Amino acid sequence: MDMLDTTKEAGRGMLGIYEKFHLLRLGGYIQPQFQVIESKGAKSFEGGDFGANVSNRFMLRRSRIRLDYVHNNTMGVPGVQIVFQFDANERAFTVRDVWGRIFENKFRLFSFTTGMFARPFGYEVNLSSSDRETPERGRMSQILMKSERDLGAMVSFDVRKEHHTLKNLKVDVGVFNGQGINATGDFDNRKDIIARVSLKPLSLYDKKLVLSAGASVLYGGLLQTTRYSYSTVEVAGSKRVMIDSAAVNLGRYSPRTYKGVDAQLRIKNKIGYTELRAEYITGVQTGTGGSSETPVALLSGSDGFYRRKFNGAYFYFIQHLFSPYHQLIVKYDWYDPNINIKGSQVGRPGSSFSATDISYRTFHIGYLYHIADLAKLFVFYNVVKNENTLLPGYTNDIKDNVFTCRLQFRF
Repeated sequence: MDMLDTTKEAGRGMLGIYEKFHLLRLGGYIQPQFQVIESKGAKSFEGGDFGANVSNRFMLRRSRIRLDYVHNNTMGVPGVQIVFQFDANERAFTVRDVWGRIFENKFRLFSFTTGMFARPFGYEVNLSSSDRETPERGRMSQILMKSERDLGAMVSFDVRKEHHTLKNLKVDVGVFNGQGINATGDFDNRKDIIARVSLKPLSLYDKKLVLSAGASVLYGGLLQTTRYSYSTVEVAGSKRVMIDSAAVNLGRYSPRTYKGVDAQLRIKNKIGYTELRAEYITGVQTGTGGSSETPVALLSGSDGFYRRKFNGAYFYFIQHLFSPYHQLIVKYDWYDPNINIKGSQVGRPGSSFSATDISYRTFHIGYLYHIADLAKLFVFYNVVKNENTLLPGYTNDIKDNVFTCRLQFRF
């Protein structure tokens, strides 16, 4: 600004641009990484499945550009926010965020958001990939909320006053298409209603402890365009898949209902902090015979949706080592897509259970080094354990433990 000559027309024009767009922010990050997995072609939730003849790889896990614009009103407080975020890597160019937000400024309590944005469910789903201490979200988060985002609209209660009785409370309630951004478009009239109530970070005991927590719910469903529906039942003491082919199933909605709770506790110490996190989610998921992810298209013919009761959780332990620049991360998570059965029942003759019904547990241990303000190094090893079953290929633990070394550059 000191270099502008405002006595000339060009200088005056540049000054006008700076004044108009002074709340425009450009940011982004890239995450190049190298990985090694135990066997060629293994399936993985650490950046996607490996190629048929590949057990080690370089890849750009994420390479993102984000553009934020905030417009202040005549009183100097935010009135409108607009965000665009894109991801470009060796595999594809994808749109991640396109949304706008209007702030209510009479009481400074509410805002309205619409477009493509992260669904307000859970803690890990909404923790940015650039801030998260682990390379990836857990298996549960990735399956239930693939790509995290959806198209919809949301009303938020979030106090923007320094002194207010409810300044530590945040409430989000939104309506979304339900299929996420992996579908080519909305394909039925049922929408997902998602709500989250959260306690924003609250300092306790002379700011030595920082506590936050939340509770989330999702109510949705998918239109059944065939008369076939599948669920788990018990017959004569044995579990099996039941096929319901009643004509009245056609046109019904197969349910998707999630309930979750989460908490985070940060304890300050001489070199940084110790942090504990936990989240638990349970509910009913509508998937297909080959996947417990939310389907991205309607079915036809003799295909039908599978309804499964599920649960899952994760637990984090984060500890600074030696200084604020070094962190030890230990994480344990599990995801059970069908809590009504055990692994020994998968593959049993006549049961019709598949690999989709197998539960997984993952132990993560890693080291995070903050090299500089804009760069950090991740070194992680994940031990992945599946249930032993009677299904060929899953009678023992699959060799899918994976090592990840990643650099993140951020601006």
